[in-house]
Amino acid sequence: MTRGPSRTLLGPVGLVLIGILSVQLGAAIAKGLFGEISPTAMVWLRLVTSALVLAAIARPRLTGRTRRDWLVVVGFGLSLATMNWAIYQSFSRIPLGIAVTIEFVGPLTLAVLGSHRARDVLWVLLAGAGVVLLGFQRTGLDVLGVAYALLAGAAWAAYILLSASTGRRWAGFDGLAVASVIAAVGMTLPALLSAGTSLWDGRILLIGALVGLLSSVIPYSCELVALRSLRPAVFGILMSLEPAAAALAAIVVLQEHLTPVQWLAIGCVVAASIGATRSATPGTLAT
Repeated sequence: MTRGPSRTLLGPVGLVLIGILSVQLGAAIAKGLFGEISPTAMVWLRLVTSALVLAAIARPRLTGRTRRDWLVVVGFGLSLATMNWAIYQSFSRIPLGIAVTIEFVGPLTLAVLGSHRARDVLWVLLAGAGVVLLGFQRTGLDVLGVAYALLAGAAWAAYILLSASTGRRWAGFDGLAVASVIAAVGMTLPALLSAGTSLWDGRILLIGALVGLLSSVIPYSCELVALRSLRPAVFGILMSLEPAAAALAAIVVLQEHLTPVQWLAIGCVVAASIGATRSATPGTLAT
């Protein structure tokens, strides 16, 4: 017996939405602990958790790999570490929703570059207008926080490109598992230097593991299953909801409310991302 179209679509769409909400809920929970532990140490706990879980699930094959295979997966791991470290540094200084909005300029730019259509410059202008609106608040934004968000966006774009290359060379979860281990190892020394004794507090470790599950393991798993039956263009449009999801998670968990102008700015970036995704080459925004 065949299923109706709406039932078929609801499954993968629901999984992607769950993944988006999970990521941003994890970020909001992490930010709530920044008074007790450094953002760098929290990123490390997240990466260690995801690395352990993914390595246990994938049990990646390491033998018989070429030098190119290893260069690609190391680059993937470094982009993963940079992306996570930079966005945590950003939203430790500015509101979570705003940090993710600015970060989204990275994959948005990648989508526009992949379209090769002159009219898609309009999407860049719309996103730029959204970012400019964020600067119109009288309270202003921490310049370093904005810079970290832009760095996270650039790393996100690199992550997308290297994810595709890794997927062609490493089967299943193998590449992601190895990259997660590389990212965790790379962040170990900075985390230990910045955390002090608070890193070994049992409560911090448990919450850090929870953040790792919410922000990495659950969304990666949801996306992997969803992409088996979901068109990349639809996936990209759904991912455009990340800034709004981040702002909502910050309201619920942190009581971090935004002004109407800031919501308008987020709306501009979301609309620009949806428009760019609809015009982009298939797979450009897929993670």
